[in-house]
Amino acid sequence: MSLALVHSRALVGLQAPEVTVEVHLANGLPSFTLVGLAETEVKEARERVRSALHSSGLDFPHNKRITVNLAPADLPKEGARFDLPIAVGILAASGQIQADLEPLEFAGELSLAGDLREVRGALAMGVALRRTERRRTLVLPSASAREAARVPGLQLRCADHLLQVVRALQVGDRAEPLVAPVPPMAQTPPQLPDLREVKGQAQAKRALEVAACGAHSLLLVGPPGTGKSMLAQRLIGLLPPLQEEEALESAAILSLAGQFDPSAWGQRVLRSPHHTASAVALVGGGSPPRPGEISLAHHGVLFLDELPEFPRAALEALREPLDSGRIRISRAARQADFPARCQLLAAMNPCPCGHLGSPLKSCRCSPEAVTRYQGRISGPLLDRIDLRVEVPVLAPELLSAASDGESSAQVSSRVAQARQRQWARQGQWNAALDAAGLDEHARATAAALDFLNAAAQRLGWSGRSIHRVLRIARSVADLADGADIGVGHVAEAVQLRRALVAG
Repeated sequence: MSLALVHSRALVGLQAPEVTVEVHLANGLPSFTLVGLAETEVKEARERVRSALHSSGLDFPHNKRITVNLAPADLPKEGARFDLPIAVGILAASGQIQADLEPLEFAGELSLAGDLREVRGALAMGVALRRTERRRTLVLPSASAREAARVPGLQLRCADHLLQVVRALQVGDRAEPLVAPVPPMAQTPPQLPDLREVKGQAQAKRALEVAACGAHSLLLVGPPGTGKSMLAQRLIGLLPPLQEEEALESAAILSLAGQFDPSAWGQRVLRSPHHTASAVALVGGGSPPRPGEISLAHHGVLFLDELPEFPRAALEALREPLDSGRIRISRAARQADFPARCQLLAAMNPCPCGHLGSPLKSCRCSPEAVTRYQGRISGPLLDRIDLRVEVPVLAPELLSAASDGESSAQVSSRVAQARQRQWARQGQWNAALDAAGLDEHARATAAALDFLNAAAQRLGWSGRSIHRVLRIARSVADLADGADIGVGHVAEAVQLRRALVAG
């Protein structure tokens, strides 16, 4: 047989469309042509496949005209995952393999010695295959197969070398079946920092609890050394474990970036990029489009320390994904959609020197400098942050006398109960409620609405701000196991959405 068809998958964002690797051997001048809108790393497969076949003791058809087509031709292909299907196709077309390849899909990078190396996006490929009506078996390198094994109901086999795949594809008694990968054992959850270690800062701790309850975004404002970073690191410990589908989505995104650790399955991610990060690094981009930090933090926490120091363009790029929970990256040649349902947590100083409002050190900044510094965060972006809390400086005697407070376990228990109430009531977290959802699930008493309207008029809030205060008040009521939103819940929500410290 001079023509062989081998199935594989490409990666376009989180999608993994099917690709058919067509290998044709013909008489003529010896050549190796690869077509089908392949990127440079795909075209380099010619040399890797040739060397891998030689090193494995297999025949490479030097005297044939080899044409490899990656169909569909208009779908961009990148990465080295097509090495294995190309090699299998050449062996099948040259008659060295006689097995039926229709019920199989292959992906894997080949070394020059024939070893199979890990590829990105194994989870995304597994999820895409599971969603199709075709009941095929996915063959992957062992390292990638351990990732894909997390996809329930997936037919999966793994190999460490090209020869193992060849032996498995022999007919009759010579066949040596490939083994199924064993998912890694669940690891003991890491010891996260405890909220009890933060002395004082009762309001900031309460803000963390409310943020964890309703998946709200949070901005901590205060002088250096007041515990903003300590508080931020403890938010993860207050959040409930990921559900199965959430864990799968988070792992698939990390797999695209080659950053998924199978031993960390089910653990929420805390991403903390440096303030020199560009807009592309935060929201994603490049060619081909890759997920940014806001997508890598999907179902986790995105912590932006020193918020005003980030480039203005990078911060403005966060506005739409914070509202929609998705990011669509459009380029001239291609587009990609990535989920971005993360919890934003930010921290900043009130002024350039950091001591505005501190009773211990005087501020050296002029009112104009303070205004310019705080103006680096635009009003529309600030409006999209639900909670804005001041973290004040505590005098040494108050700090030493402060009690330990509640532990993360105690707070997380209340958060878990409140989230169960939310899910049973509305099927989503409070931060994701739209206008119709607020009308249905965030019922407030007449007195509470009057209080909210008076506060909004005095503070000059927009309609978006009023909706966000209602969401916060709904979370406060859930923590108190309240059916309706009362005046006390709204009053606390208003306190948790304070303006920046004025100069």
